[in-house]
Amino acid sequence: MAACWRLVSRSAAVLGRGPGSGRWSWSWGRGGGVLLTQTREKKRWMKAHTFIMERKRRIEGEPEPRPRSQQPNWDYHAEVEAFSARLKESFSVELLKTAFVNPCYLRSEEERRRTLGLDAGGAALNLRDNAELREHGQQFTLNFLKDWSKNNFPNLPEAGVTAIVGHLTGSEVMCHVARNLAVEELAMTAEFPVPDDILQGTFFAVIGALEQSSGAEKAGLFVRDFLATQLIGKDLFDMWKVVNPMGLLVEELTRRGTALPEPRLIQSAGASTVLPLYFVGLYSDRKLLAQGPGETLLAAEEEAARVALRKLFGYTENRKPFDFSPPQEKPQTAASRAVASG
Repeated sequence: MAACWRLVSRSAAVLGRGPGSGRWSWSWGRGGGVLLTQTREKKRWMKAHTFIMERKRRIEGEPEPRPRSQQPNWDYHAEVEAFSARLKESFSVELLKTAFVNPCYLRSEEERRRTLGLDAGGAALNLRDNAELREHGQQFTLNFLKDWSKNNFPNLPEAGVTAIVGHLTGSEVMCHVARNLAVEELAMTAEFPVPDDILQGTFFAVIGALEQSSGAEKAGLFVRDFLATQLIGKDLFDMWKVVNPMGLLVEELTRRGTALPEPRLIQSAGASTVLPLYFVGLYSDRKLLAQGPGETLLAAEEEAARVALRKLFGYTENRKPFDFSPPQEKPQTAASRAVASG
């Protein structure tokens, strides 16, 4: 019995070592065996420490955000190479590093060095900013998205294509994609968080660096996969602000040589209540083009005109999905294989 007692005590002492291990207790079982149970608990100092830190946060406010480069375990060269590997793209490391250097960073860093007493030669940085890459990437992105929109929406007028391209290259969409790709963490800027216009320019510079590193085809696939996909679930008239949809519909039908639309009231409900509902249909040459609801006859007519324009332009909700599959290599013919074999 004494030997058993010593064995149980020693086992409980060994199991109880280490931080966060809690307390161990033992008891005799019904069959004469020993049952070891662990009681988990928080440290006594944890409650006081939590209260103190919460009080400090309420008094001082939330801490200012710090860029990742000012935190421990940061290797800029490794992070840049990891960025390229994570996207599975072949970037030139030097071009990619240049794409992340913004002119505002160079100005602020040179000013900081001059305040430390360095002369003009010592304050100058041996870095090149991304102004050239940004301009090149922006021009390439605009041209690619314009051609892609025309190929996918051949019936869309030039104003609609311009609206789609403007939406995809706008600050909101570009910054959303750039932040999810961790461009903000690698961008070298004068302030943090990075302003939207600077982050947008940095992302354009990254696209320009990819185009110069891997060619236009790879850069085009990159723009298609990360920017053109933002059109999924987006309505045409959320991007293209049309003030007079009925007038635009008349112009489109006139250009196509079709009879002008005639609005007709199809259904109505609750006309004498505070929440009326009207359904207006648009007919052209005795054929129903579209119908739309609205709280007033004018609103229902405008909604029906938008529905008709979506059908004419091929931008309906049930349209064929975009083809984002990778390009397939063309099979070689017998003649081409003979020429290749020599």
